[in-house]
Amino acid sequence: MQFFGGAEISPSPPVPTVSGNNAHMLYIFNRNGICLLYREWNRPLKTLSSQQDHKLMFGLLFSLKSLTAKMDPTSVEKGNLGVPQLPGQGCSFHSFKTNTYKLSFMESPSGIKLILVTHPRTGDLRDSLKYIYNLYVEYVVKNPLYSPGSHIR
Repeated sequence: MQFFGGAEISPSPPVPTVSGNNAHMLYIFNRNGICLLYREWNRPLKTLSSQQDHKLMFGLLFSLKSLTAKMDPTSVEKGNLGVPQLPGQGCSFHSFKTNTYKLSFMESPSGIKLILVTHPRTGDLRDSLKYIYNLYVEYVVKNPLYSPGSHIR
């Protein structure tokens, strides 16, 4: 954004390259809001502790999911804003974009939530999130040494 023809007042993030430096962060939450996995690749500014960051992200997802269900034009029964929705229930969102990042979201039928934060010019990531979820099922859920609800190492 330019202010009266002056210099940029909010710098744009670097343009993604073909080599794949688009992903900034990946979160995987279980249905209870426990962060099972968090990875970051490109996050120059850290302002919160990891526990605060995870609570904030899960709260954002909970609020957006509740809001989209409340605003669903196809549902007669809207329910109360803030009441937890079952996975797959009501209207859902897939992503939102700001001038500095894009957040893509997928929730599995079992309540696992995958969040990928990328460059804002990144396209639709639904197939990529499904692929990541399939990897999670194959290598984590089916692993006999993994106990459900514990952090992924």
